Amino acid sequence: MLAPAGDTSKMMLAIEYGADAVYLGGDRFGLRSSATIDNNQLKDAITYAHARGKKVYVTVNIFARNSDFKELKSYVKYLESINADGVIVSDLGVLRLVRENTNLKIHISTQANVLNKYTAEEYVKLGASRIILARECSITEITEIAAHLKGKCEIEVFVHGAMCVCYSGRCLLSNYTTGRESNRGECAHPCRWDFALIEQKRPGEYFPIDQDEHGTYIMNSKDLCLINHLKELASAGVTSFKIEGRNKSEYYVAGVVNAYRRALDGEKFDFIKELDKTAHRPWSTGFVFGGNDHLFAKNPNPQSTHQVVAQVIDGNRVKQLNVFCVGDELEILSPDKNHNKTFTITKITDANGQDVTRANRAGFTYCIESACTLAPNVFLRKKL
Repeated sequence: MLAPAGDTSKMMLAIEYGADAVYLGGDRFGLRSSATIDNNQLKDAITYAHARGKKVYVTVNIFARNSDFKELKSYVKYLESINADGVIVSDLGVLRLVRENTNLKIHISTQANVLNKYTAEEYVKLGASRIILARECSITEITEIAAHLKGKCEIEVFVHGAMCVCYSGRCLLSNYTTGRESNRGECAHPCRWDFALIEQKRPGEYFPIDQDEHGTYIMNSKDLCLINHLKELASAGVTSFKIEGRNKSEYYVAGVVNAYRRALDGEKFDFIKELDKTAHRPWSTGFVFGGNDHLFAKNPNPQSTHQVVAQVIDGNRVKQLNVFCVGDELEILSPDKNHNKTFTITKITDANGQDVTRANRAGFTYCIESACTLAPNVFLRKKL
């Protein structure tokens, strides 16, 4: 299971909650410019992961311009020197540069749009050790590609998270509407905006497009969720299951990674109900099983059945994330046996030791009393 790590804190949580590997971006050359880790942190992150038997893959998956290559060469050599387990690339020029200047393992990004066995085979010839297939692949196509490669290359697919309205994320809409280049990590996500029509001879007059009471979001895709189909994907030849979300919250990373870890370990659980507790758009199996399950969501706003209210620091000290009160029943999100246990808050004190009935200062440290023992980095949530 490959988990997203938008920063070092999320990386540590992903590992604690069960990821086998994480993918993250350095401060340049990745497709999430707002979710990056600087070079010193990157080195420390890799050391941290390796000490726990986990792997770290670094995204170098922009579509590069000529001016990028001078710094790219020294950057990938640096990644090799700090023992990155591999790099994720989409640009053929970047692939060549990595192959000719390092011994780093090369993973082909979903941005490369690999949809067939012949393209996959050519990437193997060019030095790829893993291919992250396009989200548009069906399970039949995944099976054919894996069989054709005969174990010469690992196959990875996205199993969870946001999907893009454009082909495997290769979108120009952000460039056109905002000047922010989506294929270089700066996407403004205009596909989530509420659109209306304007007629050429009526400037300034907007005509709403109504699907329902929310209006319309004609390019707003559902979220991908394949947690109930991991065995089928493994049988098709998939060896790495990837979760999207380097821009998502720490709670999101912990909750989703925890659910997929339990699913991969064969636990009996209502995993959809569990994932509903994290913010998401309506679920979809995307293109994997064909049909129309990749239809667009009617509302771009995330939904969830629960709200995270606090993260445990240690003992009974918690960092407040949302409002909670004496008498609230809270549920534990934890990678251990306490997962999904509930308790009622009987007392809250602030940093001065004063009793309070309502914790409402974001990021503030409170002490709570309950009949439950809490471990560091456990999240507490309440039903909405």
